[in-house]
Amino acid sequence: MFFHSAIFLFSFLPVVLAGFLLMEGRLFLRQAWLLGASLVFYAVANPVALVLFLPLVGVNFGIGSRLMGPKGARWLLVVGVVGNLLVLGYFKYANFFVANLNAVLGAHFFLESVLLPLGLSFLIFMQIAWLVACSRREAVPCRLFEFLLYSSFFPQVVAGPIVYQRESLPQFRRVRTREERDVDLCVGATLFTMGLGKKVLIADTLAPWATQVFWAAGAGRPLSLTAAWIGALAYAFQLYFDFSGYSDMAIGTARVFGVKLPLNFDSPYKAVSISEFWRRWHMTLSRFLRDFVYIPLGGSRCSPARRSFNLFFTMVVGGFWHGAGWTFLFWGALHGGYLVVNHWWSSLCERRNVPGSWIFPGWGGGIVTFLAVLVAWVFFRAANPGDAMRLLGSMVGGGEWHRAADPIFRKSSPELLAAVHQWVGSVDIQLVQGIALGLVAVFVWWLPNSQQVLAAYEPGLVTYGKSIRPAGRGWPTWKPSFIWLAATVVVFAWCLLNLSGVSSFLYRDF
Repeated sequence: MFFHSAIFLFSFLPVVLAGFLLMEGRLFLRQAWLLGASLVFYAVANPVALVLFLPLVGVNFGIGSRLMGPKGARWLLVVGVVGNLLVLGYFKYANFFVANLNAVLGAHFFLESVLLPLGLSFLIFMQIAWLVACSRREAVPCRLFEFLLYSSFFPQVVAGPIVYQRESLPQFRRVRTREERDVDLCVGATLFTMGLGKKVLIADTLAPWATQVFWAAGAGRPLSLTAAWIGALAYAFQLYFDFSGYSDMAIGTARVFGVKLPLNFDSPYKAVSISEFWRRWHMTLSRFLRDFVYIPLGGSRCSPARRSFNLFFTMVVGGFWHGAGWTFLFWGALHGGYLVVNHWWSSLCERRNVPGSWIFPGWGGGIVTFLAVLVAWVFFRAANPGDAMRLLGSMVGGGEWHRAADPIFRKSSPELLAAVHQWVGSVDIQLVQGIALGLVAVFVWWLPNSQQVLAAYEPGLVTYGKSIRPAGRGWPTWKPSFIWLAATVVVFAWCLLNLSGVSSFLYRDF
């Protein structure tokens, strides 16, 4: 069940919200209602997964409770963290290791295909964060019942954000005033609709464009420079709007229940350095890696060489967390290398007393950062490193510059191709796609993001910084009004007309 599926929009969410509003005055009843709904949401994807979920959460609660006690031993923390990682390792990486072991040894070890339970990667990181918080006496004391609700709260189950227990649990205990409830409902519905539009109208439209090009690269088909760039850019924007849309829908859904989740996406393609990119992309993951991998390794409080290793290793861990494959490892290693170079460059400019902006001004740094991210995305999406190298080779002119009426795109845009032929006549579909990608780029780099539009109403918890940057003068900001209501209804209706082919969220598989 996805946020943009008909069963969620017209059955699950209305029923759960109506029940919650009826029980809102009774703390235990509303918490029990949310917990029951969350377990149902989780079970719809894979009922058997509850057999793993419930004992896993229960064991972590028991270990965390002991760690918060006066006799909490450090070895318990080690046991808890290692146990969680072993669970994640088996379900996410067992097939990968067995396949590579067979390839290296020429053996034929066999393992039944292991199905990754929904959101297990995010759940495991949340459990680890809870255990560490308990050992530091930073966790909020709670009952198993409340801890189950924190761990299973359905808006965050599919693909995060990675929430710390001290952030969300107090909100489950809080009683809203009528005015706060009305604001939460309006802000949540608006944010959800913004995310739905990003996913359904933009990300799912771009998906076939990227799929056809990456398929062609994997099949060894010749790719022109134009086709390669269309495919790479289409995937970069597809992933951007898919994850941005999911984040808006997750945070918007939680908000209607009076819970503010941490912000997870902040216009990352506007970043002018790779370090800024990681403060804007998947913000709760980068925060987790910083808090529980980078800083424990020594962070930046060590020699430059050791700091470089810490950065590189942390990003390799982040890459491998995304998926069991060499392309994910290489993607993480690339970003680790980017961060090492970024810090080296900043240190060099500081020692020479040369402002880095003199050589790479804001727009220059933004271009370099985006191109670096784009190259890494090719490895992230490709089935194997060889396919990625073929696509990158075409992007730098390793084949034809342009092939008119390229058959690769005929299957990727049948509706667009039919509409263009009807209204314009015969035209190269690649030109139309290029114009469309240009318009998407304007959307990405020029317009304010959803959290900036809603900044006055604090749509979520601030993950980095002290406050949400407002949209700036001249840009419309959200407020309860008939115009915003009409716009929201129009976008929602437009999305409903395009729900015939509901697709998965890309980050669901990570």
